Amino acid sequence: MSDVVLAGVWGLVAGGALLVGALVGFAVVVPQKVIAGVMAFGARVLISAVSFELVEEAYDAAGLVPAAVGALAYTGGNVWLARRGARHRKRSGYRPSEAQPSEGEQGGSGAALALGALLDGVPESAVIGVSLLDGGAVSLVTVAAVFISNVPEGLSSAAGMKKAGRGRGYVFGVWGAIAAASMVSAVLGYAVVGSFSPAVIAGVTAVAAGAILAMIADTMIPEAFDDAHLAVRLITVSGFLVSFALSHL
Repeated sequence: MSDVVLAGVWGLVAGGALLVGALVGFAVVVPQKVIAGVMAFGARVLISAVSFELVEEAYDAAGLVPAAVGALAYTGGNVWLARRGARHRKRSGYRPSEAQPSEGEQGGSGAALALGALLDGVPESAVIGVSLLDGGAVSLVTVAAVFISNVPEGLSSAAGMKKAGRGRGYVFGVWGAIAAASMVSAVLGYAVVGSFSPAVIAGVTAVAAGAILAMIADTMIPEAFDDAHLAVRLITVSGFLVSFALSHL
């Protein structure tokens, strides 16, 4: 199997976790504390993977500026989408003030939610493809971290979409499209970025890492810690330990 195909397969595997989470979030009423717990675990696993697998390796060749650029670019896009109804796209709608708007409440919010999900997922998948450039083997730590974090993301967001009155077709259409976009993003990360110099590859990796960190802080951590309790803190530490252990296999 060629490396381009492998990049697509791993991107689809990681992005497909969003569909798994969305299925659970749409079909089952999940207690808020459980949503907070799985979101805390996923956020911490992803933070650790970004630190150990992406920023640390990219720093030597590209420094920290690209990571800051990635964070700024993500934040700019996120602000634009938030004003169009995607502010609470990863929220379960547990609190009325944090509920996703319905299309009737804010026209165009459905499209903004879909674009927001795409904005969140593309950097994660791109770095999966880029990781294949390092010796022809995908970073299983990165794939595992993105997969683990995508399950609670899909779960929480789908629960919020359902509460906002969006139907099954919209919910699974969005997450199915994002899973497909994850595959394409991973392929482009390998095929396009691979043609550049190591310094540019490191820079692209750092930009993606900065975007991922900004996404975690803006869309995952608030849902995880709004109802902070001892269990969430322990789960967060567990997420760090799992990611740390994976990075040392």
